[in-house]
Amino acid sequence: MGVKGLQYFMDRCCPEACVTVNLREMARQQQASATAPHTSNPTLVVDGMACLCYWYSCKDWACGGQWREYLDILKRWVEAFTSAGIRLVFFFDGVVEEQKRQEWVKRRRRVNGKISKIFCHIKEHGDQPGRELFCLPSGLATFTPFALRSLGQEVFCSVREADYEIASYARQHGSMGILGEDSDFIIYDSAPYLSVAKLRINSLTTVMYDRQRLCLTIGLAVTQLPLLACLLGNDVVSEEKMRDVRNNAMAAYRKNSPAPHYGAPQGQVVLAVSQLVSSLWSTEDEEAELVPQSLNLSTPRRELLKKGVCLYTLPGQKRPELCEISSLPSAFEKYVSPEILKACREKHAAAEGFMVYTVLCVGVTECSNTLEDEEDTELVPQALVYKPCRQLIYGLLLLLGHNGRIVDPPAIREWFVFPGNPLKEPDIVHPLPVSLPCTVPSVFHILISVSLDTK
Repeated sequence: MGVKGLQYFMDRCCPEACVTVNLREMARQQQASATAPHTSNPTLVVDGMACLCYWYSCKDWACGGQWREYLDILKRWVEAFTSAGIRLVFFFDGVVEEQKRQEWVKRRRRVNGKISKIFCHIKEHGDQPGRELFCLPSGLATFTPFALRSLGQEVFCSVREADYEIASYARQHGSMGILGEDSDFIIYDSAPYLSVAKLRINSLTTVMYDRQRLCLTIGLAVTQLPLLACLLGNDVVSEEKMRDVRNNAMAAYRKNSPAPHYGAPQGQVVLAVSQLVSSLWSTEDEEAELVPQSLNLSTPRRELLKKGVCLYTLPGQKRPELCEISSLPSAFEKYVSPEILKACREKHAAAEGFMVYTVLCVGVTECSNTLEDEEDTELVPQALVYKPCRQLIYGLLLLLGHNGRIVDPPAIREWFVFPGNPLKEPDIVHPLPVSLPCTVPSVFHILISVSLDTK
């Protein structure tokens, strides 16, 4: 997730908002300014997904990657912070929310194009391409949370949008910052946004994007940033949806500013939309609105903007009830007991499980890109090879309702990326019964005991 053009604007057009900081010194200052003695070290919340491409610096990647070398890199990275008295808390994506599915599909298709170039290079030159075509080894995002837990780190897997959970955790726990690479973190009214791209691990220095200085530059209050983000475009409100609003804002900006200070088009767009947002609120009553009435939009587009703005509202802030989501659709309630669901949610959030939570709760699972040659028609894609196995897993999880009787479970929607799959809609996969040398109730009881064993 990210706000279109905002990262560029901060890096290229707003140097006053880009402050070089020393994380070791930030930690000292936070501990020194505490009103009560700390029982733990200052906390840095880490967006794990954003860090993967920086963590994986091993030479080999096209042939599956170097796990031991990667684990050593993670160990040294963690030790650099812990030796400075900084506690790390990692978050990884655990779900893909439906309102962001189309953006997820767009990104998967872009990566497919990159993978095609990788195989073309390998066929032509006989070796893996350079870093310009680098692609993470398959499964790295899945296994890294387990690797970090093996190093004694605190790791969470999100049960909703990961950016939201990161910003929420950082705000609620008074964290010293959020380390990531996502301009949404400047929009959330949370801890300071720190750049992992500009992190120098040996000196523990990086760039902090200063929220207040950005607001001063573009003439907005922090509470107006969510609407700015949605009008510029993000994963919920696509660029195309608000293009006419930005075009009108640009026309007004150029008319009023014949010689704009920010010459680059990206800089002009951010400033133009900021001026529009600033002009929308003229009274205190209007400030209470998520989307001011003075922004002339159709009802569907206004509702889309409201949804986008609500997703930046963190617990304890204004209108949190608008951001509440239901984790368990009613269609699945008769297939999953509350005890099993609770245990699966806890294990999922603690990064102790994989896939089970999304299957049981919403009936959806996904698999991102893997290094597979779309031109090799003789090799069956891994998603299809393991499909029968997944069907049996779904059968174990869902074929026995929580009242102890055999049921006819709903199909699971799979979003699996593989050659030949256009990703226009999910594959509908039906659970299959498992033939085991024990009764189905016995299997059910085993599943209960395993699921409830938090250790």
